[in-house]
Amino acid sequence: MWGYLPGASPQRSPLLQPVAVRMPDSQAGDCWKDVSGGGCGFALVISDVTTRVECLLIIDSNNACFFFASEFGKLFTWGSTDDMGQSYVTSGKHEETPEVFDLPTEVPIVKAAAGWAHCVAVTAQGDVYTWGWKECVPTGRIMRDQSFPGGTSEKEEKHGGFLSDQASPRSQGSRTSGSGFDSRVGDENTKRRRINSVKVGPESSSSGDEALSAPPCLVILNVGVHISIVATGGRHTLALSGVIDANALWLQSSDAGQVWGWGYGGEGQLGLGSRIRNVSSPHPVPCLESTSFSKERSSIAMKGNQDGQSYKIIGSSVTTIACGGRHSAAVTDTGVLLTFGWGLYGQCGQGSTEDELNPTCVSSLLGVEIQGIAAGLWHTVCTSIDGAVYTFGGNQFGQLGTGSDLAETLPKLLDHPCLENKNAKVVSCGARHSAMMTEDEQVFCWGWNKYGQLGLGDAIDRNTPALVPLGSHRPKNVSCGWWHTLVFAESPT
Repeated sequence: MWGYLPGASPQRSPLLQPVAVRMPDSQAGDCWKDVSGGGCGFALVISDVTTRVECLLIIDSNNACFFFASEFGKLFTWGSTDDMGQSYVTSGKHEETPEVFDLPTEVPIVKAAAGWAHCVAVTAQGDVYTWGWKECVPTGRIMRDQSFPGGTSEKEEKHGGFLSDQASPRSQGSRTSGSGFDSRVGDENTKRRRINSVKVGPESSSSGDEALSAPPCLVILNVGVHISIVATGGRHTLALSGVIDANALWLQSSDAGQVWGWGYGGEGQLGLGSRIRNVSSPHPVPCLESTSFSKERSSIAMKGNQDGQSYKIIGSSVTTIACGGRHSAAVTDTGVLLTFGWGLYGQCGQGSTEDELNPTCVSSLLGVEIQGIAAGLWHTVCTSIDGAVYTFGGNQFGQLGTGSDLAETLPKLLDHPCLENKNAKVVSCGARHSAMMTEDEQVFCWGWNKYGQLGLGDAIDRNTPALVPLGSHRPKNVSCGWWHTLVFAESPT
């Protein structure tokens, strides 16, 4: 691990280079199974039982909480401190060492994700548990149709300003390339988006933080729905139903490939066609039914590849999902990328800075089969089936890896010399930094590095991918928290 995890390092100092995290002695027989990044100031990991010795590497962690999982499917958190307010409560108040986070189920945990201050976990049976900020935790019954009842009204936000609070002075005048976007318009839009709210300050955790937090609870979905993937944004959650392996028994979800969403949707990040502030129950996101093609729909419908062969435009199901600060993305079974939500910095990849209220096809990537997707606070990173990497959105700290600080409103291929003959296997985004693991087991990071979240031994931002020195460890996965990075790696024998 490396980055900003105040409770995990002496004197709350950033971890500027990779540090190994071992399984606690109290969990003898367990081993790390996967990393799930974490939220603001804490980390998430899942454990497993195995004979192979593995470890977790953390990059910078002054203010982060991590998630891990084990062979027994236990969820571990650590890294937060008592002055982190809501994040400290959400992480289970676990500080310098990984501790089991108790959930109301004995079924092994297989997936987990964390937003700013809420968490979601998936069991081996496809059930979903969530906790943290109350506005992020479903409270009502599942909505089975595509219309909202009249009683669903906009809710006054209590923490709506947290993403604006995270904006740097540089972000207010963000520049873009190839879009003609005037920074003055960005300033004005940002001002309009700001919401007077109660800010989470540096005070110690109080009864107010406890009152705003919901304990772990089961998310109620339709009968027969089994969730396989979850993604968390600033204050919204997406869940993807699919086929899962529960104790060697394959369970087919009744609606495999369907996306569900809940939480805050003020910029369209739930893809429901409106700016509804709060969706308090899981709602099916019409990724395929209502997908639009922005302004180019008529021409795209007839478009073929360079060989003159036509291809299926959308697909029949969604295969993976990602949540950014206030935007979302989904990839279909034909490799089509869909984006929706906040678009101020071009993070939806539509060639504009407009919000997308419905899932919208990223038309400039039609003909490229997209496989992986990740989203940060203001930017998006995706990979193609042949290992190419494309980035777009905000770039104030070099988080796009393009060699400049210009925002990109359309996907841009990363072709830096250090990536020559490299095929991306996994990509992940922090708030303002990005990470990639290649097929030949190397990790590259770029973007914001104030807290050492790039793992390069310093606090200097990078606007192009840089190789992270991991010694003889063999990385198997990489996952970014908001201000830190985790790598799940096999220890040298």
